[in-house]
Amino acid sequence: MLVHSRTGRWSTWALFAVLFVPLFALPLLVILAASFSTHWSGAFPSGPTGEHYASAVRGESLQALTTSLVTAVTASALALTLGTWAALVAHSLRKNGRRLLDALFMLPVAVPSVVVGLAVLVAFSQPPVLLNGTRWIVILAHTILVTAFAYQSVSAAILRLDPMYEQAAASLGARPAYVLLTVKLPLLLPSLNAAAGLCFALSMGELSATMMLYPPDWMPLPVLIFTATDRGSLFTGSALAVVLMATTLIVLLAVSRIRTKASYR
Repeated sequence: MLVHSRTGRWSTWALFAVLFVPLFALPLLVILAASFSTHWSGAFPSGPTGEHYASAVRGESLQALTTSLVTAVTASALALTLGTWAALVAHSLRKNGRRLLDALFMLPVAVPSVVVGLAVLVAFSQPPVLLNGTRWIVILAHTILVTAFAYQSVSAAILRLDPMYEQAAASLGARPAYVLLTVKLPLLLPSLNAAAGLCFALSMGELSATMMLYPPDWMPLPVLIFTATDRGSLFTGSALAVVLMATTLIVLLAVSRIRTKASYR
């Protein structure tokens, strides 16, 4: 911590607690409490039960969770591949070309995600590329939305790389492809893992664009949570939300562990 005095550290932690608890922790704790409740009693949920979780891990809910995982993993892999390739290309361009590429990749996150969903729906609802009504249109929309974050993360990491490693490998006769695969990408591995985790988390929680695109047989969990709460099933929706958060957290912790190991290579 940058604060060296004991009083300053305590003050910083106190300020953090004052800001963190009501803004972040308290809403999540309310959702957790509601997921174990059957009704509200005054300002707090009451009537403890675990039935909501019994239904949240089977049937339609389990299928929706599986759909979210498959969508997030596929979209993250595609976004990481495209974002890394684009970042490497941008690094070799001149300043104006790099700025143009930055603007193109940041455009999907500069507008509401529902606009991206509408654009994908209009673009891929007619031949020759007809994706409307399939799972691939949802995966495509998620890929478009999260690729910008992969691109920015990898671009920032490339700018921090010491070019001496590549120059040394090239001076020893290594071909550009060999330098990329054995020198550059291994040095970027921690940033690639971080970008993958970010893309996965964003895809798992995406709702607006998904609502416009998902077919009946490919309903991600955020859509099921929305429909449950929209019907008034607040406690069931809370249990589904906790399952979504727990699953995302487990995957992010696994990615973080991989990133930590990669940092010590």
